[in-house]
Amino acid sequence: MHEFKVVARDLKTSARTGLLKLDHGEVRTPCYMPVGTQASVKALSSEDVMACGSEILLANTYHLMLRPGAELLARAGGLHAFMHWEKPILTDSGGFQVFSLADLRQISEDGVRFQSHLDGSPWEMTPESATMLQHQIGADIIMAFDECIPYPSTEKYVEESVDRTARWAERCLAAHRKSGRESRQALYGIVQGSNFPHLREKSAKQLGLLEFPGYAIGGVSVGEPKESIYEVVKYTAPYLPADKPRYLMGVGTPEDLWECVERGMDMFDCVMPTRIARNGTALTRRGGIALKNARYAGDLTSLDPDCSCECCRNYTKAYLRHLFQAEELLVLRLLSLHNLHFMTEVTALIRNAIVENRFGEAKRGFLEEYFGPAGA
Repeated sequence: MHEFKVVARDLKTSARTGLLKLDHGEVRTPCYMPVGTQASVKALSSEDVMACGSEILLANTYHLMLRPGAELLARAGGLHAFMHWEKPILTDSGGFQVFSLADLRQISEDGVRFQSHLDGSPWEMTPESATMLQHQIGADIIMAFDECIPYPSTEKYVEESVDRTARWAERCLAAHRKSGRESRQALYGIVQGSNFPHLREKSAKQLGLLEFPGYAIGGVSVGEPKESIYEVVKYTAPYLPADKPRYLMGVGTPEDLWECVERGMDMFDCVMPTRIARNGTALTRRGGIALKNARYAGDLTSLDPDCSCECCRNYTKAYLRHLFQAEELLVLRLLSLHNLHFMTEVTALIRNAIVENRFGEAKRGFLEEYFGPAGA
């Protein structure tokens, strides 16, 4: 099942809010997807992630292919049953992970041959096999296999890669349609083109002809400056179908959400909130709090008095810092839970601002407070 409806639009920008209906439930957009790469959002149970208000999460085909293996997931009844997650799941095709194995891979027209980062064993991934693996995993949204382009790259290489990604996308779509799973799993196409506007336009138009039910902007957050990401979104989003969801892959800091929703995007994922939590940083409306700082050793206030998460309701900064100092694992869960809750609250703020037609004002207010002097 896949239905998408735009519910409201901001009158002054390209920001919009919508409702995405999938086989395992509904997702309000804009949305932030927690990253559960290996069938787990690090340090959290599926129940924790649900308690944070998350309506959809992301898992990765490459990692799940290596372990525990797609065949086991299929026998378990799919990833939803395996990890006890009842809401929608999106799986990345593995293209980004293969891109990161630059010294261990060979790209050809057929697909990619690479060595496992775990044990060096040889593997091959093609558009057809990536699609089949995602069928076995059973995600609600699956991604076409693409070539994630390094930054920077020459215009010639990028154009060749864009054309190859389009051919691979067509093969993914053919394999998906042949499987008979279109009614249960939605296959999204991925626009590439690096930082070349005319190649982003070309890629979007190539994939638009294939009429995917949703589209992603890929090949960003691969080492380029943040402003470059915003520019790519600005000149690419207008070429994506207005009646279909738009997913910005691997991008999702609080400021990214505001900036890229303004430019027309609907879906985001990023490891940042849980990664910085494990390193001792909490996200708040007044910026990040680095809990390892000695200034919090005697601070008996909560992380955020306006936050209703389990961590803020029950624990103080001094206690959380103590847990870090004592190397107690509980703090990894509590801070990860808080940061995910914060991200879902940010998306709720954005959605409400769009519905009330005050997006610009709300964005300015949030960013001024977030980057203001009160941030630690």
